[in-house]
Amino acid sequence: MQIISEVREPLVTGGKTIKDVTNDIARHVENQPTRLWFICMAISIILLGTGGYFVGDLAWNGIGRWGLNKTVQWAWDITNFVWWVGIGHAGTLISAILLLFRQKWRTSINRAAEAMTIFAVICAAFWPVIHMGRPWVGAYWVLPLPNTFGSLWVNFNSPLLWDVFAISTYFSVSLVFWYVGLIPDFATIRDRATSAASRFFYGVLSFGWTGSAKDWMHYEAVSLILAGLSTPLVLSVHTIVSFDFATSVIPGWHTTIFPPYFVAGAIFSGFAMVLTLMLVIRKVYRLEDYITMEHIEMMNIIIIVTGSIVGIAYTTEFFIAWYSGVEYEQYAFINRATGPYWWAYWAMMTCNVISPQLFWIKKIRTSLVWTFFLSIIVNIGMWFERFVIIVTSLHRDYLPSSWVYFTPTIHDIMSYVFTFGLFFFLFFLFAKFFPVVNMAEVKAVLKDSNSKVYRARRTLVNEPLPQLEENTVEAK
Repeated sequence: MQIISEVREPLVTGGKTIKDVTNDIARHVENQPTRLWFICMAISIILLGTGGYFVGDLAWNGIGRWGLNKTVQWAWDITNFVWWVGIGHAGTLISAILLLFRQKWRTSINRAAEAMTIFAVICAAFWPVIHMGRPWVGAYWVLPLPNTFGSLWVNFNSPLLWDVFAISTYFSVSLVFWYVGLIPDFATIRDRATSAASRFFYGVLSFGWTGSAKDWMHYEAVSLILAGLSTPLVLSVHTIVSFDFATSVIPGWHTTIFPPYFVAGAIFSGFAMVLTLMLVIRKVYRLEDYITMEHIEMMNIIIIVTGSIVGIAYTTEFFIAWYSGVEYEQYAFINRATGPYWWAYWAMMTCNVISPQLFWIKKIRTSLVWTFFLSIIVNIGMWFERFVIIVTSLHRDYLPSSWVYFTPTIHDIMSYVFTFGLFFFLFFLFAKFFPVVNMAEVKAVLKDSNSKVYRARRTLVNEPLPQLEENTVEAK
């Protein structure tokens, strides 16, 4: 008899027990750092220190060191700001929205994705602060302070101020959400600690967690509340970032498609960065049984969907420019594709529209090498997208006499390198001292993963399904 089994790959492989989950995930926290960790940390510190020298030079001599000019007043600084904010979107999406939709495949990747969100937002906040030129003089002016500064208030009509509120709220909620999820795992490491210092350190972080039914009830309630708060933030943060451009009258910016377009692009780039980091963690910490091909394939499918949305947005922009009949708008988009920055535009199109379509092929979608390569390609393409939107819309304005070509300086490049060093420095610290996979939530899906029926692929067989073993989940 022919039977079709409509089931998926398991979320945890290797026939793991609850004890195995604890030992495998807590191992990298309890053991001494590996040589590879020291190498990665050393590289991060070198990038951080080298880039920090140029950042210090910017603070001393001013942002005139950048390649900005009278026409192109925004360039690499705001490009990198929007890029880093986009990187931070996938963490909250995986944690909040997939939690509300009860998607179990999020359990092994949500912890690292949430940490990535925190560190990416920190890197993003660096750019508008340093762009002020002398942040120690006026950075606090973005806060709605009382009239002790000469009866002056911030301009609440400015989308740049909306950024401050949106990103600070997003950072705060994401940080609390990330920390709440860590508390049960901190308690597990506390109870396994062999040294008094570790026991005290993780005991303080675990807030006296005992694992009682009351603790778990409060944990579930707080998680759902924070997920409910975070879900609209996923949509609002990059929407408000897009208002920096959409509320202006500059051709190429003044468009209502920017909010959904920016949100889809942020999720697109965020998932690509999650894939890049998780594939490295999977290999370094030997977590192949927890970060399985099921997780990788599901993330690749989301990249296909969001990449297709971004491609539609690119096409829609050209259509609306033509349909508007405004010659300045039309020229802005023709200039993007055929002007001096044509190479950036076509790099963006290749990386963001063409490369994700390769994931329609299952062999590529389930290949670790191809996934790692394409995840990097996507993030390169998304950086070019922000660069194209910002620079090509500015370098040729209404007056041909003011047209200019923007060229980055070493200070532009090394400031960007500084944020990479900061991001990876923080991430490797996290990967050493905190569990990179959520032990508590992985244990919750362990029973399903040990089921024979769940382990089966979608196949066409000629014999009846085998009898279920004890302690497995029966298929309905």
